[in-house]
Amino acid sequence: MSKTIINTKMAPAPIGPYNQAVLTGNMLFISGQICIDPATGELKNKDIQEETHQVMHNLKVILNEAAMDFSNVVKTSIFIMDMHQFGAINEVYGKYFEKDFPARETVQVAALPKFVNVEISMIAIK
Repeated sequence: MSKTIINTKMAPAPIGPYNQAVLTGNMLFISGQICIDPATGELKNKDIQEETHQVMHNLKVILNEAAMDFSNVVKTSIFIMDMHQFGAINEVYGKYFEKDFPARETVQVAALPKFVNVEISMIAIK
């Protein structure tokens, strides 16, 4: 099995010992993304909508680096700090998919990196 590491300066650099994504065969595994603005390194989290948009933007540019887009996504995992914010997160998330939403789970967690409110990872197929 061969694998190709996918990293782009258009998304935040990893904050630990991992890559933004790994492509193996026709499957792309994208590491969880948070609301770091890659241009500044700062969190974009004035509200949950801005935070979720930044997460989705980071995922989009990683998909693009692998010559894919949201139509290639088959599975997402959403980790949130407060299930009461699910509706707002879901509304923003849904705008990035034209049709055929991927499978997913949404899990409330005790804490996320940098104490953000949402983290999303994806699996896509070419």
